[in-house]
Amino acid sequence: MSLRIRLQRAGKSIKRRHHFKIVVIERSRKRDGKFVDSLGYYDPSQNPVLLKVDVDKYQDWVKKGAEPSETVVSLFRNYQRKNKKEEK
Repeated sequence: MSLRIRLQRAGKSIKRRHHFKIVVIERSRKRDGKFVDSLGYYDPSQNPVLLKVDVDKYQDWVKKGAEPSETVVSLFRNYQRKNKKEEK
């Protein structure tokens, strides 16, 4: 079983009000299919962009062999940078 960490689209498709869940899912499943675990959410329609990630869960799944998509890697980096700035 090959796992992937990727975005799952949710929300209204009318007026482009999408938001996304960050999920662990089998590689062969559809984008909006059944997922193994939910790691957070991402809402680009908010101002500022709303992003919440459970860092411990994310790192545990990566250690277990789940491969994050390019988009999730980028979002996770931005999330970590933002949190480091807020700590200072």
